[in-house]
Amino acid sequence: MPKPRSKPPSKEKTQIAFGAAVRARREALEMTQERLAELAELHTNYVSSVERGERNIGLHNVARLAYALDLPVSELASCLDPRAH
Repeated sequence: MPKPRSKPPSKEKTQIAFGAAVRARREALEMTQERLAELAELHTNYVSSVERGERNIGLHNVARLAYALDLPVSELASCLDPRAH
């Protein structure tokens, strides 16, 4: 008999985890939100709201942030994989 699966993470928890990963990488690079927004071609307010977990962002913007943070998308999004924790 297969092992029962737990519930998937909520939208809010997913957004918060992703935002924390973006912020952690940005801070590790000693980069401001303004510089990240510039490199990703996004508005600073948008980057700020992503980091606070307020945005359910699209795949294209995930890719833009990963590029600006010099990471593969898979590495930036690895915080979302419940099996990795």
